[in-house]
Amino acid sequence: FLPVCNQGLDQSYADQICEQLGFRRSYASNPVDSKTSVALTVGPRSAKLIQGLVNVSLGCQDEKAVSLECTDCGKQQSASRIIGGSTSQLGQWPWQVSLHYSGSHVCGGSLVSPDFVVSAAHCFKGSVKNSLNWRVYAGTISQNALQIPYFLKKIIVNENYNTNNNDYDVALLKLSSPVTFSSSVQPVCFPTFDQTFSDGSDCWTSGFGTTQEGADLASTSLMEVKVNIINTLLCNSSQVYRGAITKNMICAGDMNGGRDSCQGDSGGPLVCKGGNNRWYLAGITSWGAGCGQRQRPGVYSRVTSLLPWIYSKMQQEKP
Repeated sequence: FLPVCNQGLDQSYADQICEQLGFRRSYASNPVDSKTSVALTVGPRSAKLIQGLVNVSLGCQDEKAVSLECTDCGKQQSASRIIGGSTSQLGQWPWQVSLHYSGSHVCGGSLVSPDFVVSAAHCFKGSVKNSLNWRVYAGTISQNALQIPYFLKKIIVNENYNTNNNDYDVALLKLSSPVTFSSSVQPVCFPTFDQTFSDGSDCWTSGFGTTQEGADLASTSLMEVKVNIINTLLCNSSQVYRGAITKNMICAGDMNGGRDSCQGDSGGPLVCKGGNNRWYLAGITSWGAGCGQRQRPGVYSRVTSLLPWIYSKMQQEKP
């Protein structure tokens, strides 16, 4: 990853880059200060892939790189706060979707653009790889009041997904028709490749999963809980997960237990707020020992590690 110089990058270039990445168009591009010693400069625009239009150079002429946003993302429409595994308000987590297989809620997911949902690979094990039997519900906080479903065109499971240790637990879902954004349906932001979610920072996870370990039925209401990012060394220690946390995983929860995701939340979002008041997808609900147990925090797929894969698949399947 290298910064791209702002010089020569106009609206049509911004649109081309976002379209190539699988978004419909660009949302905003702004110059940002960059004193980097190595950067990419853009050549004359053409129909070629963007990778063939850039040259490596020593820094940017005016010390300005470009910050490019492909969606107006990560905006909460309502934010009333109830702590500790409580029901969500409409518009609070507008990127949350409910994935139904053969008529029942199975997993969660996160809208990242009008055409794509990010979820967990383990939701699509075995016979459920057939996209025809899945339905995607957006903009809903109750399983008793579902909106009109979206259909899946394609399920793309990470080729390196390991069923034994849940490494590379990510899937990209291509929708048959684009989602219409509204106050209750919005995309979440992808983090930048080098964005860090520091230990102890407050993040939130949401889902329609069971509200207690071992319960049969999923929750009819969208639930939310505040969790803290937990240091990977601590999470990998002999008292916790004994080395099972790979570079593609991030732990979050409460080491004392009680605040966690559970069965049925899989594939749903772990989001953290950026300094710009937007919410970023830090993790994808993946696995854990039980739910809310002491010293057994939730484990999430680390989105920053999986971004190159997600972007490459979005590029291949672009609308």
